[in-house]
Amino acid sequence: MTTTAPPVTGTWTAADDLTPTATWDGQHDGPVRLTDGTILIVGGADAGSAPLARAARFEPATGGWTPAGALHTPRRRHTVTALGDGGALVAGGTSAATQFPPPALATSERLDPGHTTWSPTPGPLHHARWGHSAVALGDGSVLVAGGSTIRSATSLTALRSVERFDPGSGQWTDVAPMNDARTGHVAVVLGDGKVLVIGGTVPLGPDDEAALAFCELYDPAHDTWTATGSLTVPRARHQAVLLSPTTVLVVGGQPPGPDDDAGFDPFPRASAEVFNQATGAWTAVAPLPGGGRELHRAVALDDGQVLVAGGTDNVRDAAGFTAPLVFDGTGWTAVPGLAVGRWGFGAAALQDGSVLVVGGVTRSGQATAAGAGRELTATTELFTLGGTD
Repeated sequence: MTTTAPPVTGTWTAADDLTPTATWDGQHDGPVRLTDGTILIVGGADAGSAPLARAARFEPATGGWTPAGALHTPRRRHTVTALGDGGALVAGGTSAATQFPPPALATSERLDPGHTTWSPTPGPLHHARWGHSAVALGDGSVLVAGGSTIRSATSLTALRSVERFDPGSGQWTDVAPMNDARTGHVAVVLGDGKVLVIGGTVPLGPDDEAALAFCELYDPAHDTWTATGSLTVPRARHQAVLLSPTTVLVVGGQPPGPDDDAGFDPFPRASAEVFNQATGAWTAVAPLPGGGRELHRAVALDDGQVLVAGGTDNVRDAAGFTAPLVFDGTGWTAVPGLAVGRWGFGAAALQDGSVLVVGGVTRSGQATAAGAGRELTATTELFTLGGTD
């Protein structure tokens, strides 16, 4: 049964627009917080899905954006990871817009600590990929896993391969592969330094893919992958957030589509579940009130709660959602809505506990003024959570 706690207070504040407009529809391609507290956005796609080379930093003190150089290679569906030296690493992605199958990039680039110049890393990725995951490990290295690459002239394949970037040498090293190939998954670093990889998809054909429930854990100290408990339902275009050093919240996901009983479910998942590292099990929690969402964002708040914002229930003919929710560990509470509904946008937590939301798709297909294509927004909004009414 869906439970909704009393509404809580909170405010959305407009900040400077980010131009040109952009959308980020991957799991690890959105904004990251650098060591100086600024928020970095890199690449993404325009309204026609063409990749971008632009990079910019959001300055919390001024509410404005500052250019942060330009990538050598425009890219989307890449990964962005903050580094300990104050810079950042961008890896993989694709420079194709609507081409199928989109060729994957093996190049990676590094932003200098002064935030003005991008330089190709001395060594490229060993495996070209897009739609992969990337997380910073405890020793400062970056772990990249899975993703998509071309299988043939008419098909894609998901990868099992995993690589580790050494910031000192600038080189990539192959490490143990995952047990299961996957793309579009989420990776979360747990309190003990292990990495939990969650869900994702495998391509079945040019226009079809299967969502995964399989999850696994990577142990950086021993370079091993271990299968762990599966999600209660397969998920893609979902979100995952660390709740505590040993628990992870997963919420939403794309519509299941056909089922085993010859039925069809066209609505995105409203369900949510929590992983317990001690047991390796996933347990269902209260579903999202009001219905499901995909291509949304979930961001951990300073008080242990989680903000879920934006998303949509149809990427073809729909408008972005404006109504956010906050998860308190057991249930969901309503908070004031975004000024602009959106999906495929960027979101990140600031040092002061507020949440930055930027860009994304507002409408698509028949929901647009032209009745086709996509409309993007340049708006930036900041959310600050208050107390209960």
